[in-house]
Amino acid sequence: MDHEKKAVVLSSGGIDSTTVMFIAMQKKFAVYSLSFNYGQRHLCELKAAEKIAKSIDVKKHLVLDIDLRKIGGSALTDSISMPEAKENSGIKSNNIPATYVPARNTIFLSFALAWAEVIESSNIFIGVTAIDYSGYPDCRPEYIESFERMANLATKAGVEGKTKIKINTPLIRMTKAQIIKKGLTLGVNYSLTHSCYNPDVSGLACGRCESCFYRKKGFQEAGVVDPTKYA
Repeated sequence: MDHEKKAVVLSSGGIDSTTVMFIAMQKKFAVYSLSFNYGQRHLCELKAAEKIAKSIDVKKHLVLDIDLRKIGGSALTDSISMPEAKENSGIKSNNIPATYVPARNTIFLSFALAWAEVIESSNIFIGVTAIDYSGYPDCRPEYIESFERMANLATKAGVEGKTKIKINTPLIRMTKAQIIKKGLTLGVNYSLTHSCYNPDVSGLACGRCESCFYRKKGFQEAGVVDPTKYA
């Protein structure tokens, strides 16, 4: 019988998901890294996720294809203009930004749930944060709590009482600076990560989108040199 403690970790190749992966490893989980080719504007984040998975020798790195371009509705998957961050981007508003991908975390967590059930894992890790983020509704604690309840109702393992699915969100109450500081104590190499929504053809970060804004803000507040190469 396999007694290995396993966890499915959603990996976008960015700061948050990579830090979460190292936290899972610190907790002695065998990491099953899961990324998605979902029709996003570029493949830089997938290349970063692959490099990260190889650098820490995860148990398995899986990339699933889901073409959300056919649905559209986001600046990341449609011909909608990419918004640039403004000086007040750190201030929350009730407006959901154009970079929100409809139901993305629900879709991603559903695939993670399926894989977790197959490998007999009761733990899924996701790098959502409710502090330094762009206002996405599927990053809120109440959303994660609801999904976790649903997960335990929707799976064979949950119904039979073999396991209780836990959606782990270790970063949810942390700022980007706190996440970076935590990652550095765990040995995260942030030069391998990619955050930009709109890189140039060579893969250099634009330095102007919301994701770049929060990345630069995080390194600055952490008092750490940002290893990112910007266009």
